[in-house]
Amino acid sequence: MPDPENPPPVTSGLLSRTRVVLVETSHPGNIGAAARAMKTMGLRQLVLVRPRLFPSAEATARASGADDLLQAAVVVESLEAAIADCGLVLGTTARMRHLEWPVFAPREAAAWTLAQPTSGDVALVFGREQSGLANEELALCQRAIRIPTAPDFSSLNLGQAVQICAYEFRLAALGDAVPPPVEEDPLATPAELAALVEHAKRAMATVDYYDPARPKLLPVRLQRLVARPGLARSEVQILRGFLTGVEKLADGTLATRRKRDIGEE
Repeated sequence: MPDPENPPPVTSGLLSRTRVVLVETSHPGNIGAAARAMKTMGLRQLVLVRPRLFPSAEATARASGADDLLQAAVVVESLEAAIADCGLVLGTTARMRHLEWPVFAPREAAAWTLAQPTSGDVALVFGREQSGLANEELALCQRAIRIPTAPDFSSLNLGQAVQICAYEFRLAALGDAVPPPVEEDPLATPAELAALVEHAKRAMATVDYYDPARPKLLPVRLQRLVARPGLARSEVQILRGFLTGVEKLADGTLATRRKRDIGEE
């Protein structure tokens, strides 16, 4: 039985690879509370997407000794920039969505993350205090995390939500004695997946399968399709090569039609 007074060392790189991403945080005190929650569990990477006010004395006060994390925090202008180099991205949500998102509880998410064959960074994305993550932002994530709160009162403070997820990731790391393997064919990064989505939309528009003026749900569903875990970088390259072939074939067909029309005139 494990000794609670002498827990096993954290030999995994899971905690050092896990970054907490806060999107458009309104109250600077919540940034400080999140930093404190992170430091108590051994997480060190904090990325802020368009915070309303940062740096802030209130954030430093609420950090209660975790101000080194605030000083090292990275501020970016978009969620895409915050997760571009990550191998896995998990977004948190407290509400049901129109689309069917793959959803885990924090403990399941930590175990799933640990089992994935990637050595890249892992992003835990937390949305705005009032509205959370937009569907378009959640679509950038491979999985969603929902904390199983009481159904009649699901409101959690941002710092509390970070604390719960960080705790579960620490538990998973404590039980992991072997570093995850480095894959010869690494998983595609979010930036590579985003480029694949844009390429697919261009190719679909070329063959009249997709109308950019009336996109409906196709872009979101396409994002969900490519964001499913397991798509390797080489597989993305195969798909993009195929899409390039489709575009060239479509352009050649159009050129032939134009020449024919000119000849008929």
